[in-house]
Amino acid sequence: MLRGVTLRVTRPRLAVLSAVHDHPHADTDSIIRVVRENLGDVSHQAVYDVLRALTAAGLVRRIQPPGSSARYESRVGDNHHHVVCRSCGAIADVDCAVGTAPCLTASHDHGFAIDEAEVIYWGLCPGCSTTPSS
Repeated sequence: MLRGVTLRVTRPRLAVLSAVHDHPHADTDSIIRVVRENLGDVSHQAVYDVLRALTAAGLVRRIQPPGSSARYESRVGDNHHHVVCRSCGAIADVDCAVGTAPCLTASHDHGFAIDEAEVIYWGLCPGCSTTPSS
């Protein structure tokens, strides 16, 4: 995978890529914890640098719903969307509802050649929707 996008194969890159694959929608701090469990002492900056390189290479996708820290996922290139819990912040993937990319037709494209739409559905996850309010 890494060589396919002309990135050197290093232990930190492999560990970060594995963490993103194993923990979809994880934030940077969570990824750092997982990487340190596997490699020992790795700096925050090293993980940030690897995430930036993997994102630029198209191996991971960075998402950042409003009010949330950046999250990373390994599902790339399919223009899927997300559902976010307003209460606990849980995130799940939602396949494109209708048609092909960009899934939605803009009412006015202002001359842009639109090739992607980013949709975030908001609501309460099953755990939060059954929690009695106080």
